[in-house]
Amino acid sequence: MCLVTSGARHKVHGTQNALQEDLELERQLELLNKPPIKSIHTNFGYIVDCIDINKQPAFDHPLLKYHKLQRKPSFQKSIGKTTVKKSPTRSLLGLQKDQCPIGTVPIRRTTKDDLIREKSFLNYHIMSQDIPDVHIAEVTLPSSYGPYYGVIGINNVFNPRVSRKDQISSSHLWVQNGPVEATNKIVAGWHVAPQLYGDNETHVYLAWTSDNFKQTGCYNIRCSGFVHISKRVYIGAHVNNYSIYGGTQRELVVSITQDPVTKNWWINMANQIIGYFPATLFSNMTSADQVGWGGRTRTPPNTPSPPMGSRHFPDHTFTHACYFRFMSFQNEVIRNYGIGPRGAQTFSDRSDCFGVQYFGYFSDDIGYSVQFGGPGGSCGN
Repeated sequence: MCLVTSGARHKVHGTQNALQEDLELERQLELLNKPPIKSIHTNFGYIVDCIDINKQPAFDHPLLKYHKLQRKPSFQKSIGKTTVKKSPTRSLLGLQKDQCPIGTVPIRRTTKDDLIREKSFLNYHIMSQDIPDVHIAEVTLPSSYGPYYGVIGINNVFNPRVSRKDQISSSHLWVQNGPVEATNKIVAGWHVAPQLYGDNETHVYLAWTSDNFKQTGCYNIRCSGFVHISKRVYIGAHVNNYSIYGGTQRELVVSITQDPVTKNWWINMANQIIGYFPATLFSNMTSADQVGWGGRTRTPPNTPSPPMGSRHFPDHTFTHACYFRFMSFQNEVIRNYGIGPRGAQTFSDRSDCFGVQYFGYFSDDIGYSVQFGGPGGSCGN
């Protein structure tokens, strides 16, 4: 009888825990998924909701309780005629045949399966500093050229194949400020992250933190903070087409730019202003002391790393490896994009797995540029 009673209690206790976890998931879904004005069923199997721009999840953040919505940046929308003209990428992502009504913004609907799948994933941030199991091939500008107020580049898009759901392969640019233990950082780019999306496709993404991902920040809108503005492009969107090794290159213009008036940090992708990170989210981000471009991979301990970019090493041929071209930045001297980085520093933690090569000014069609990537494999931890 004691055994039976103990077993029954254990079963009831387990059922209660499962019920509590389910209720918590439902509570999170209610916070993330606001009542839509319109819902759009995408060809990728998920739903994009058109949410009242003033009721989007960003404003659930306690620091944004009294935030005044900024509908457009104070700086000019164009990021440079040369850059835009050479990168016609509007069809690469976003809502293709439909868009949200005026006064609403598109936000990918989160499902219960999404929350369950990414539960452990969100505790691991590939863009944290000084963490194991992450491999890097990047180029950065040191603090001596700063402070910085923006970074931009044209990035070709690939679909690197990951062999495990808990692996990540990414390409991005970023701005950051502060010491390692309290880094404020904003990241924008594309990645393959099955545990976040439930597929092996390439998605555009954002990440942010005000303390090196210890207590703050997340990917995309899994926590409140990023304010959507675009009616068409949404964070977490599938990339519709990929570059071909030796052939056509599919590109995205990506930029992070601080508004000189409000100090908010604006995101541009595919020639579309997507939205911004309000300045109040950050503890130390009135400017950036470092900016950079490149790629990272993540894999669990003692497992082979996935490839990065096109899975090929830099080789000076701009239809082979992953790249950023027309790289540029803003600092106190240069408050408009147009001059590329000089004195850039490259770093690859495993040159047998991934390479990075900064070319400076390459040509009129390429501008200041970097190539990076490689096949991955047994790269250690």
